[in-house]
Amino acid sequence: MKLTLRIHRQERPGDAPRVEEHTLEDLAPSMSLLDMLDLLNTRLIESGGSPVSFESDCREGICGACGVTVDGRPHGPTANTPTCHQRLSSFADGDTITLEPLRSAAFPVVRDLVVDRAALDRILTAGGHVSVDAGTAPDADSLPVPSQTAEDALDMAACIGCGACVAACPNGAAHLYAGAKLAHLSLLPQPRIERTARSRAVSRRLDEDFGPCSLYGECAEVCPAGIPLRAVAAVPRERLRSVFTRR
Repeated sequence: MKLTLRIHRQERPGDAPRVEEHTLEDLAPSMSLLDMLDLLNTRLIESGGSPVSFESDCREGICGACGVTVDGRPHGPTANTPTCHQRLSSFADGDTITLEPLRSAAFPVVRDLVVDRAALDRILTAGGHVSVDAGTAPDADSLPVPSQTAEDALDMAACIGCGACVAACPNGAAHLYAGAKLAHLSLLPQPRIERTARSRAVSRRLDEDFGPCSLYGECAEVCPAGIPLRAVAAVPRERLRSVFTRR
């Protein structure tokens, strides 16, 4: 299998980007996009060139660190699948593939395909946590939670924070990510104590770092964790609730 790669290269933040083109042959359709980048980097290093910088960690589809933009789509052509699980079988022999970093004003490029996703961390810092005094946490079985409620909370907690939803949104919104956090924590007894303060803090951070929701739903189509689109509704719902609630 032969593929031509058009790869975004950028030495450091603020530099003008350029596009490098490389052709790789004898590729196996079962290879992942990251396997292909590994092979490319090996050849670049052997020839005295500079390897392409990209992120990855588990390579098991769990962490989301591998996220890049493939032919204009976050992660790649297969829906709800992280970059590390995108297979070359999705492309035809002889295709040209364009690889870019996740595109969003909230994610400045660090180098090549690596971006700074600290804006998502700031949402967690603002409200994606539970405050419990040390030594006073109740026993797990002392606060009963209905089975369906627990399942719903777990569905929302599955978000891996890869940032693909932000890159897919034409407005650069993070409502799927923030909504999943707000919905997850609003369903459980202990986090619910800070529900109002959390929604206000997260809403402020969304307004500062991200754009408004586009209402198109592209975010759910690329989410590798399968966070449902209804998570977006948690943002305006929790925001409105905080207006009329003290606690």
